[in-house]
Amino acid sequence: MLDRLASNRFVGYPPGLMHWLLSEKTRRLARFARVFVRFVYAFILMALLNGLAGCAASSTVATRKVERAAAYGALIPEEQALVDQGQIRVGMNPDAVYVAWGQPAQVLKSGDATGETTTWLYTGTTSDTYHSWHYREYPRRDGSTYLDRSMDVDYAFRDYVSAELVFRGGKLERWRMLPKPMERDVLSPEPYGR
Repeated sequence: MLDRLASNRFVGYPPGLMHWLLSEKTRRLARFARVFVRFVYAFILMALLNGLAGCAASSTVATRKVERAAAYGALIPEEQALVDQGQIRVGMNPDAVYVAWGQPAQVLKSGDATGETTTWLYTGTTSDTYHSWHYREYPRRDGSTYLDRSMDVDYAFRDYVSAELVFRGGKLERWRMLPKPMERDVLSPEPYGR
């Protein structure tokens, strides 16, 4: 059968090359290559779609000015200049702050004897790095296995409150920026030897 296949498909090739091209190992390798190429194409397509979705959904001062054009047009020129630079100041209304800084992560309402306040919280992200030792089983050339330790690195991301803005009576009463927490680098102890 192999000779019949080879004579029909590989006329003019040397006999050793025909058998290599038709070997099971080569067919498996070709199948793996096709699957790998499909995976790469799918990954690239997914990355492009995510990039396009991110571009369409990104919020900038320019897009927020269009979104709230009437509120932006009602601002005095001095406040418009601040908003255009992404800056805020005490006395601004919530629309001006929204155009300058965007949507807050949280909106909290509270009240006391002096009246009600609305607090906008903005968040940032920081990361922690975790290093840990693990044993893994590796094959030897003779078919046996051995244990070797290796270090794994893992990253954990966490949100933190980066700014707090307090509104009273429809105006920004006070605001403060909060420091970014330190990134942690955690090393787990070395595993027990065997």
